[in-house]
Amino acid sequence: MTDHTVRRVHTSDEFGGIDLDVIDAGTPGDPVVVLAHGWPESSHSWRHQIDPLVAAGYRVLVPDQRGYGSSSAPKEVEAYRSDRLSADLVALLDDVGADTATFVGHDWGSLVVWDLARFHPDRVSAVVNVSVPYTPWPMQPTELFRAMYGDRFFYMLYFQLPDLAENELEADVSRSLRTVLWGGSAELFGPATQPEDLPALSDTGMLDTWAGSEPVPEGLPRWLTQADHDRYVEQFSASGFFGPISWYRNLDADWELTRELPAPPMPTAFIGGDKDLVIAHRMEYVTSMETLLPDYRGTEIIADAGHWTQQEQPAEFTAALLRQLDAVT
Repeated sequence: MTDHTVRRVHTSDEFGGIDLDVIDAGTPGDPVVVLAHGWPESSHSWRHQIDPLVAAGYRVLVPDQRGYGSSSAPKEVEAYRSDRLSADLVALLDDVGADTATFVGHDWGSLVVWDLARFHPDRVSAVVNVSVPYTPWPMQPTELFRAMYGDRFFYMLYFQLPDLAENELEADVSRSLRTVLWGGSAELFGPATQPEDLPALSDTGMLDTWAGSEPVPEGLPRWLTQADHDRYVEQFSASGFFGPISWYRNLDADWELTRELPAPPMPTAFIGGDKDLVIAHRMEYVTSMETLLPDYRGTEIIADAGHWTQQEQPAEFTAALLRQLDAVT
């Protein structure tokens, strides 16, 4: 196993500097790959990929992004806008003296990396994103969600409300994480839920609706050990959920910041799971990248992988990631 150094990195003072915990693995001078996690994850979600990437000749940087783990967690919602999250990732390059890197994002990490590639194209040599394809919003995101869901429950609209979501999720962190991770797993994948089948937004919380009509099984998904779950519980017990949820509270602000920016110009590629609830019922958003992105190098879809792609099928995902890195570099 590769020796992993965990360091504290101070980010750009452009937006008020913060400190991030970053796993730094590999040899200085090797091409840099930055792995950006999603929600509700941390650097630990990339645990299966770090050693193989180092063995393939990459220097790997894996942050706990702002609001997560023991990294800084500002108390203002606007501190979690994507220009600030992008600046954090650029600061990782400055810290190791790298002009550019290939960025790999999963879930919310993908959204940040897509924005980063538009804010700072000179610092991004290539992008391989996972689960969330490049999809420009046609209108303000919350306006779109309200048009789609009306007064029905949708978690991204629920997250816009002050205090409710973090209070619900922090009441029992272990149950909250277990529910969310089960709900996005391939094991519980099923037909798309229609808005009319959802309860009213005012009548429920997130945990009772996350897995649809099916009860969340006892225990943990097959791909998540008790030690891994305990690590996540420890991290979210320390950080709370205000910061992670505030990423969602900036969806409209992020749209305003990026709506006039061109698509990422560098080589890009995508990896997804065939049972990922984000894309499985709307694969047209994946294929649309072939025309939306000027240098798109291809898609790999992993069988029997749900939303937690790199954790659910780690060997298959890592092999796909190495192929896509070869394709974009």
